[in-house]
Amino acid sequence: MTDATLRKVGLRPPFSSTNDREGKVVPFRERLSCTVDEACVVTGLGRTKLYELIGSGQLVTTTVGRRRLVIVQSLLELVNTSIST
Repeated sequence: MTDATLRKVGLRPPFSSTNDREGKVVPFRERLSCTVDEACVVTGLGRTKLYELIGSGQLVTTTVGRRRLVIVQSLLELVNTSIST
């Protein structure tokens, strides 16, 4: 995805990684969680489909206050399962 596309959905490039408190870049696969919007961008799925997967238990999330976070490991497992079948 281009930087312009990421900015349109409110994400800052480089999207696939984020900085930790010390300013080091953390690759997406090593992150513990991501937002639903970030999960949409990474997978190419829409919000409705992601919420269907969450509702069916195929995708694990947690909430902090009112914010729902997708557990990155469950997202990776979902994608890997889809590829292998």
